[in-house]
Amino acid sequence: MKRRDFIKGVGVGSVLAGSTLAAPAVHAAKPHKWKMVTTWPKNFPGMGTGANNLAKLITEMSGGRIEVKVYGAKELVPAFEIFDAVSRGTAQMGHGAAYYWKGKSEAAQFFAAVPFGMTAQEMNAWLYHGGGMALWQEVYAPFGLIPAAAINTGVQMGGWFNKEINSLDDLEGLKMRIPGLGGEVLKRLGGTPVSLPGGEIFSSLKSGAIDATEWVGPYNDLAFGLHKAAKYYYYPGWHEPGTVLESFINKEAFEALSADLQAIVINACKASNVDGLSEFTARNNEALDTLVNRHKVQLRRFPDSVLKELKGISDDVVAEVAARDPLSKKVYDSFRTFRDQVVAWHDVSERAYLNARAL
Repeated sequence: MKRRDFIKGVGVGSVLAGSTLAAPAVHAAKPHKWKMVTTWPKNFPGMGTGANNLAKLITEMSGGRIEVKVYGAKELVPAFEIFDAVSRGTAQMGHGAAYYWKGKSEAAQFFAAVPFGMTAQEMNAWLYHGGGMALWQEVYAPFGLIPAAAINTGVQMGGWFNKEINSLDDLEGLKMRIPGLGGEVLKRLGGTPVSLPGGEIFSSLKSGAIDATEWVGPYNDLAFGLHKAAKYYYYPGWHEPGTVLESFINKEAFEALSADLQAIVINACKASNVDGLSEFTARNNEALDTLVNRHKVQLRRFPDSVLKELKGISDDVVAEVAARDPLSKKVYDSFRTFRDQVVAWHDVSERAYLNARAL
């Protein structure tokens, strides 16, 4: 018995000793520490919190192998300088909207919002399954950036005005905060489009530096207190029917990641895109009810005659912008072709159902 116990003990000890000697030395890899700069005020509902959630998601999904710290507008760089900051590597990620960068590339605007363009569902379909994402990557490649959809606002509101809009003449001479292609349409109508970061909108509207503004929708507009600076709240947001808010990544920083970490970053953006649209959908109606019933905001629908004229002018303006350079035309041709196809399907699906539900 003693002999057997001795042999058994020696055997087990040998195995344990062998395992200890054979195990490689394991050293925890140093985490990638990333900065995310945004165009939004720090912690602002929807967009600012969306950036925070994306950073948290990347950090958690990577098990801490990527640590992302978020900087609101002006904390590290001014709101409209984040594109350059990420391009040159001052930060590894940006969080904004592509129409802010039309000075870099006219084609960028098509990846944010197109007047009378595609809804959130349609934009996601174009980006993920209609060739849109490959074109977006082509547009951002010269700047050393990799784009990703990070939030979609859904159909936005038409904006805040201190006078009623009964005809296109009421838009003439109007100084309005409205970015991107919607701003180009306003300019055609004799108005003056102004591009302002979110944090400057309320003070500019309140002081009279601008006459009107669009922002996002009830959830965000209530948070900014825009009802304290304008009387009439118009819908629908013809200029932004499904606005994509983006995250873009410094290409060198991205390529320094292992394949699994790259997949985590890209798929975290996709998850954030879905979550952002869901949040806006969940929050907007309650906020609208507060604006109308508690703050007595005067909710107005743009007259059909105004919307019809706006659509015709928008189609002309967008086509002209697209014709300014070959890359813009390439993007617009893809966008328009996909839109026409998806509209035909939605006429017998989404639109038909919504019409039936309203009976």
